[in-house]
Amino acid sequence: MAVFFSLDTRYSMRSPNWLFLVLLLLLAGLQYRLWVGNGSLAQVAELTQQIADQHAENEGLLERNRVMDAEVSELKKGMETVEERARHELGMVKDGETLYQLAQ
Repeated sequence: MAVFFSLDTRYSMRSPNWLFLVLLLLLAGLQYRLWVGNGSLAQVAELTQQIADQHAENEGLLERNRVMDAEVSELKKGMETVEERARHELGMVKDGETLYQLAQ
């Protein structure tokens, strides 16, 4: 069985040029997506910053929740905390007490 190859110079000279052009267009498309398109480096950096900001906000909210949980447990345990809040926030006094306010 014999295999014959065509040695047409026009075809063999044009083929690498087309292949080069196709590869160049493919490279340009991939570079576009890397720098500008969806999933680009800039978008990844922005999303990373948003994640860091959200983690920081979550940590602040968790700390606030811990403080509120401690406050709720204090309010459930005894009347001292309730009395203290009534005195400071509402200006209430016990029977037989005299309230003195000092002007600053």
